[in-house]
Amino acid sequence: MNRPQELHLPKGYRYATVYARIRKAKKDDVALIVSDTPATAAAVFTTNRVKAAPVLLAQANLRKSKGKVSAILVNAGNANCATQTGDAVAQETCAAVATALGVPAEQILPASTGVIGVEMNPALITKSVPKLKNALKTGTFMQVAQAILTTDLVYKVACAEVALNGGVVRIAGMTKGSGMIQPRMATTLGFIMTDAALPAPLLKTLTGAANEASYDRITVDGDTSTNDTLAVLANGASGVKVTKDDEAIFGEALSRVAQDLAIQIARDGEGARKLITIQVSGAADDAAAAAIARSIANSPLVKTAIAGSDANWGRIICAAGYAGVEFDPRKVDIALQDTVVCEKGLAAHFDEPALKKALDSTECTIDFVIAGRGQGRARFWTCDFTEGYIRINGSYRT
Repeated sequence: MNRPQELHLPKGYRYATVYARIRKAKKDDVALIVSDTPATAAAVFTTNRVKAAPVLLAQANLRKSKGKVSAILVNAGNANCATQTGDAVAQETCAAVATALGVPAEQILPASTGVIGVEMNPALITKSVPKLKNALKTGTFMQVAQAILTTDLVYKVACAEVALNGGVVRIAGMTKGSGMIQPRMATTLGFIMTDAALPAPLLKTLTGAANEASYDRITVDGDTSTNDTLAVLANGASGVKVTKDDEAIFGEALSRVAQDLAIQIARDGEGARKLITIQVSGAADDAAAAAIARSIANSPLVKTAIAGSDANWGRIICAAGYAGVEFDPRKVDIALQDTVVCEKGLAAHFDEPALKKALDSTECTIDFVIAGRGQGRARFWTCDFTEGYIRINGSYRT
């Protein structure tokens, strides 16, 4: 997958960041993504019953604008969630951006990430809006990707060029996330831009499919955030329309970008040293396979075993067994790093020292195969659990 510095970014977008003193560290914490013309937008949001104010306003704005977005306003350091003034803060900051850009307030998509339950002063953002507007440039994509980070160790970006019947279009995305990750719909924050032209219903369908194959298939710790937002903008600046014949190839490219971003989140899990790819096959259907994969991926015992390079396959079959999916344990084969450790639900003979060495790798695989006629398949990504996760989250507010 190409990185933005290796490829031209989508046309018709500008970016800016500023340090607004929301977070303690002197690092840019407010960012603006602007489409020069209102973009068609599709988004998915957290399924958590507790939704942050920017999530609620973003959902309302998309309904009011009929899926048109001129800008995304995002801040890091404060989730603007579970506070007395959250709604007012989200509305006031979006209004300030709308006025500065000369667009309707409902065309501003807000997003926040950071500590929950801490009141946020809207003036920190509103007073920064003129500076943000003056700083808007086409080449500051990477600065925005960095400004939205919290406990992340690295920025996360991906992009692609796609040759359609009418010409070449570009897709570029950025995301953040390292802890509180089990989106079940989107991610902590993810923004994907394209200069292709798509009708709203098609973009919504393709966004849902891309999400299903990417953000809905990762977990770090089993926590679903109050702020999860994945937004896809299509402004048509390339002059190229996605026709009926182009839908499959464009949708595949969008899914690749989303999947690349999602995997980067799992790889950068808080305290993680290893990326774990879990593949389940032979389940009754894809939903059943996904349930098994998610259960394995969320098991602290599986994740700590991988952290210690321990080929403890019993933890894997145990986690599958409480996934709420029917299967015959006597038909299960399990492989770690392509080494079979379980055959027909029983221990297989393998070279333990050799496998332990293989599991020392920064990338590990778990294959869970159910023999029979089942066609269900799923792939999931997670990371190992280390003492680093406890250290980071034991002092997150301080």
